[in-house]
Amino acid sequence: GLFAVVSLKAAWLTLSNDDARRKASVVRKDRIPRPDIVDRNGVLLAADMPFASIFAEPYRMIDPEEAVEQLKTVFPDLNEARLLRQFSNKRLKFVWVKRQVRPEVEARVLALGIPGIRVMKDKRRVYPMGPLTSHVVGYANIDSKGLTGIERYLDTSGALFTASLARPDGRSAQPAMLSIDVRVQHALRDELERAMRKFRAIGAGGLIMDVRTGEILALVSLPDFNPNAPVKTGAQKKDRLNRMTAGVYELGSVIKAVTFAMALDMGTATLDKKYDARHTLRIGRAKIHDYHAKNRWLSVPEIFIYSSNIGTARMALEVGLERHKAFLEKVGLRQRLRTELPESARPLLPRRWTTITSVTASFGHGFAVQPLQGAAVIAALVNGGVLVPPTFLKRDAETAKAMGRRVISEETSRKMRYLFRLNAIKGTARRAAAPGWRVGGKTGTAEKVINGKYSKDHRLTSFMGAFPMDDPKYVVLVMLDDPRPLPETHGYATSGWNAVPVAGNVIARVAPLLGVPPRLDDEVAKEELVRWRKLHKNAKRRAGKEPQALRKQG
Repeated sequence: GLFAVVSLKAAWLTLSNDDARRKASVVRKDRIPRPDIVDRNGVLLAADMPFASIFAEPYRMIDPEEAVEQLKTVFPDLNEARLLRQFSNKRLKFVWVKRQVRPEVEARVLALGIPGIRVMKDKRRVYPMGPLTSHVVGYANIDSKGLTGIERYLDTSGALFTASLARPDGRSAQPAMLSIDVRVQHALRDELERAMRKFRAIGAGGLIMDVRTGEILALVSLPDFNPNAPVKTGAQKKDRLNRMTAGVYELGSVIKAVTFAMALDMGTATLDKKYDARHTLRIGRAKIHDYHAKNRWLSVPEIFIYSSNIGTARMALEVGLERHKAFLEKVGLRQRLRTELPESARPLLPRRWTTITSVTASFGHGFAVQPLQGAAVIAALVNGGVLVPPTFLKRDAETAKAMGRRVISEETSRKMRYLFRLNAIKGTARRAAAPGWRVGGKTGTAEKVINGKYSKDHRLTSFMGAFPMDDPKYVVLVMLDDPRPLPETHGYATSGWNAVPVAGNVIARVAPLLGVPPRLDDEVAKEELVRWRKLHKNAKRRAGKEPQALRKQG
């Protein structure tokens, strides 16, 4: 554990008191060294840096007033009245004057030669990547206590992991290696920042996850903060929460994929089966509509690519109330997802599980989950049917395999890969199809609740997909909070016009970094290339914009 503040102060007083008769009997506690935090390639994300802190021993002071005056020459912003009151109290043994000062400031204080003013060698946590990994790494306070993110994990539920990193000498530790890849993290954050500006969104988030190991290679939530100055950059503000794990959202049509997997796996649906979507579906007094109604019978693939609420609802009704609820339990969408990050929100579920709640839940309406939770389930739908717990620590394939739990069959997973890929070729996810990377996915547009009611003018848009769909390796999630319509989107603000093309940009940037080569050897890929060039003909893509520290890692 960390030093208790009292023990730390007392230990320093014991060592600094030259009068043996006045030495306190103090036992110093050996603390486990706080490990550096690095990304999966060893890039430094957090480390302790040596600093000095100035403190006073009022009981040893000769002239408190003169001491304050001299210190003011070095620290003009000191509270003179408070220090004079403390320095004049001979019963006080310890008073902080200034924490974490630079070496040249330390030298100036020592040169003053003030009796009772001492220097304590201290450490300060620094974050070389600044805001880039702020919501994952988190930050520690001035006393080196982790407050958020992995920093808090190291002090709480991950204390045994932290202890395991300590070296035999007890004075140093091996670094804590995360699953994050800062190159991928940078590309994701950059695209999300530009999307926020372009679509005037109030927030954005995204992640990239290895579908086999559950490792999170990138996770971004915007707005973010600088962990080197968390107070000044608003780390505790409401809009700075980690949207990917600490927030819950209705993911809209992304959840339809779960309904399809359920119906296909239970055998109530097949790929060639058709459902009646000719008319509005009535459940009691509720009416279920389609956004772009086809007003005809639709096959299962058509329901998927046209994102039909009516067809999806009929599939859920066939499965049945209790089996639908049981499947959501099975894939973990009715429980809180726990990872190393302490910021973890519990899903918002309907109080009663009725026919109408089952129907609306089938297309992602009426219940809300962590976006990371949704991504973990989508990974299971495309990786062969195995749900692997997500992690922010580096994990090998063997460990991941032992932790996995089958939720659908291999055959159902194959069918889901077909549907995801079809949606990127012919459906709502066409603008995500980065050419050559065989992208597949599902779009989602959910109305936001404003003043207790769903608003048609405020929405959460998302894209959840994977690549390459012939052998999926990575899941990608992009989410935009309240994007606005633009002239180039013809007045639309649904996910196909914003979150989807942003996801395509992300995939085109990160796939080469992750060693996934493009393949342009079939007609579909060539058509995607033509569409991609048309979509990006007016976009000015800047090359070489990664910081030098990141380019070296590439």
